[in-house]
Amino acid sequence: MVTRGRMAHIWLVLLVLPALGTAAIAQDEAARTSPSELLGNGGLFDGKTITISGTVANLREGVSAAGKGYYTFDLSDGTESVRVFSIGRARCKAGRATVDGTFERVRQQITATRVRCR
Repeated sequence: MVTRGRMAHIWLVLLVLPALGTAAIAQDEAARTSPSELLGNGGLFDGKTITISGTVANLREGVSAAGKGYYTFDLSDGTESVRVFSIGRARCKAGRATVDGTFERVRQQITATRVRCR
């Protein structure tokens, strides 16, 4: 037999757990934006994880003093462009790309965690 107190506990768990799961998912989702929106609202996105798409231009590859490969490129939506920095070798040499990363307002740059060619 289930007591009244036990039933209240069960209902509380059934109501609270889904809400906590939804909040955790919402925090992990990156904000989707464009270069124009990003640069027009830099303070809103500063330090935030974002997903952004555009056209790759001005690709530059290099090697750090520690011997690690890196690359930068500009990602444009046709109106504005933002610099992207990533470690490793560039997969997207030209064309469209989608970038996941963190925006740094001071540098006006995205430090990429993933770059996908489109």
